[in-house]
Amino acid sequence: MQSHAATLRLAVVPRSGILTDALLIAGGAGLVALAAQISIHLGFTPVPITGQTFAVVLVGAALGSVRGALSLLLYLLVGIAGAPVYTEQKHGWEVFSGATGGYIAGFVVAAAVTGLLAERGWDRKLSSSLSAMLTGNVLIYAFGLTWLHHSLHVNWSTTLTYGLYPFVAGDMIKLYLAAGALPGAWKLVNRLKG
Repeated sequence: MQSHAATLRLAVVPRSGILTDALLIAGGAGLVALAAQISIHLGFTPVPITGQTFAVVLVGAALGSVRGALSLLLYLLVGIAGAPVYTEQKHGWEVFSGATGGYIAGFVVAAAVTGLLAERGWDRKLSSSLSAMLTGNVLIYAFGLTWLHHSLHVNWSTTLTYGLYPFVAGDMIKLYLAAGALPGAWKLVNRLKG
């Protein structure tokens, strides 16, 4: 027989279904929004160092392709709508359509692909988890650099200096941190799903 507290918890947070999926999707978007507030500006580039790539690949791997992509799409849309979820609590169409908007768009694709690879078993070992997350990170760069290049109207050498080279070492560390956090994320997701 269930205790009163367990019954109440199941009434508020059911073990499966649309509400659980909505909570996971919103939670993933919230994690990315929190990670966006960890930000260091380098001065010579409009692209800051943030915690977002860590959160994006972790959300994708933990939630899977559909919920991961929906989580990042929610993040993108609430930011455009005016919620202060982007770096330094920025928001709005101007931010999304600006120099760094391609990275934000790339988050959606990266979460979907990282989640798809996790669903296919790439999340079972550290090495393959890192490969799945690295694939997601490469997609973020592909979108972000292309957008940055067109937004700033600079040559590709300058684009890479502004949007890639200063970030590679930090992103490698974030990938290892995300892979290390993945088992804890699975436990949380599985606890909610029941």
